[in-house]
Amino acid sequence: MNITVIGCGRWGTFIAWYLDSIGHNVKLYGKSNAPQMQELLQTRKNNLISLSDSMTLTTSLDDALSDAETIIVSIGSQALRGLLGEIKPYEIKNQTFVLCMKGIETGTGRRLSEIAEENLDPSCRVAVWIGPGHVQEFYKGHPNCMVIDSKDEDVKHRLVAEFSSDLIRYYYGQDLLGNEIGAASKNVIGIAAGMLDGLGLSTLKGALMSRGTREIARLIKAMGGNGLSAYGLCHLGDYEATVFSEYSHNRMFGEMLVKGQKYDQLAEGYYTADAMMVLADRYGVEIPICRAVYNILYKNADIREELSRLFTRSLKSEIE
Repeated sequence: MNITVIGCGRWGTFIAWYLDSIGHNVKLYGKSNAPQMQELLQTRKNNLISLSDSMTLTTSLDDALSDAETIIVSIGSQALRGLLGEIKPYEIKNQTFVLCMKGIETGTGRRLSEIAEENLDPSCRVAVWIGPGHVQEFYKGHPNCMVIDSKDEDVKHRLVAEFSSDLIRYYYGQDLLGNEIGAASKNVIGIAAGMLDGLGLSTLKGALMSRGTREIARLIKAMGGNGLSAYGLCHLGDYEATVFSEYSHNRMFGEMLVKGQKYDQLAEGYYTADAMMVLADRYGVEIPICRAVYNILYKNADIREELSRLFTRSLKSEIE
């Protein structure tokens, strides 16, 4: 299959490497002024991964889109609408777009698949590729399980068949809404986990995971999805990679914030925390952990006081 990957960050570069390694014809696109793309063009590697000579690198969007059978997008979630605006003049039809990001649009609360559907020709199909895993682990040959979901059953099954290998086992997603919300919100929980680490309260991560999953399940159900999706690979199944891993950008962001240190990598959970408030207010759902993270990030709330407030909420049944 001829596949174009848009996005030359660590995840986009890994996806290109992975699909190339299992036999697809892969073209990796990045903007010419992006430092990551300049490094790849000069050395065919970054600080995590090396690319084979069989892969094509391009800084031309026209070239990237010209002969692709499937287009994979792996960029910052908040940049998706802008990218689709750049793509629109090409009038692409009957194409499959696979979104490999975990986020929700700030201001609107729109899921990424919704943004894609609104800005692409109706003949195009949209899928999402989500679940646990870090480039560092995959590149060492450590396997993991992920999910591909789409409204189009044929696209979903085709992508799982084409992308599966001994390194990644895919499951067919059954709840696009729930999987997207679950995948995005786990990054907010990851920031909370980092805050606990920074405060020396890592023993509370068990409670964080349990209650975090519960509040996201409530939100998914209120939005019309299946609350059980929060207990699958999109959310709870991604906690090991997000809540505990040294490679988790969101966890590290939270820990460094507590310690008063700057963290210069993208932490999608920062933006998702803001978007989650739009959804919580719109659907009238309590999501106290996400709101505490939001208050700390956007309202300058005291970290210790805000986390302490979670433990002084009114007593209730565990299943509420």
